[in-house]
Amino acid sequence: MELLLRINHARSMSTAAPAPAPPSSPSSKVPVGARKVGRKVVMMSPGFVYEPYSIREPISFWKRWFTPSGWKRTKEDIVLEMKNAYAVSRLRKKTGYTKNQFYDHAFKIYKEANMLMVRGDTSSLRKILTERMHSTVKNGVKRRQSRWSSVHWELVEPAVSIRTLRARMIGLDKNDLDKAFVQLTLEFVTKQKFEAYNSKGDVVYGDKSKEVLVKDIWVFERSLFHPGAIWRVCGKIKL
Repeated sequence: MELLLRINHARSMSTAAPAPAPPSSPSSKVPVGARKVGRKVVMMSPGFVYEPYSIREPISFWKRWFTPSGWKRTKEDIVLEMKNAYAVSRLRKKTGYTKNQFYDHAFKIYKEANMLMVRGDTSSLRKILTERMHSTVKNGVKRRQSRWSSVHWELVEPAVSIRTLRARMIGLDKNDLDKAFVQLTLEFVTKQKFEAYNSKGDVVYGDKSKEVLVKDIWVFERSLFHPGAIWRVCGKIKL
């Protein structure tokens, strides 16, 4: 079964994020998600979320087991779960991943990223966001600052719940299964307090005395082959 997973995974993923070709000249533009080291271009991130999570339409027991469309759906669901299991198994083997330890780390990143966004500190966000995600967040901060003069944000700890929705592995080389990136999609359910102010300091939105239940879906990414690789946020998903 593991051999079948490896073969199918290598075949399907090897074309998902091909490594960028070296630039033809020193002035060539470096692709998003890559970094130029000497005369080489090193991919630091694929630059996209592979197979973004979405809610599967519920299917009845009768339809699932007694109709052709249900059999097809069951096969698709099994493949999705096999991809999850494969990505986690490779991550565990290469990094010593454990769910609880990762959840603690991911929650710290979640808190830090939100605090930096509230402060408008886009420079510090670079260390915990991928290049493409940093660009998206930076534009979001600018839009918020044009709307409100300042904001108050507070995270009520601990989180109500954290769970993994999807795990995916993006291979770069079909001959080297460890030359890959892993993306884990997490759902955070937390209680937060928020209040926004205009230039006069008047409250124009929210109420910092009230706790609001918030659900966020963030995608975390980590390289399996870069020395000293760390987890970074590569995307947010809105359902």
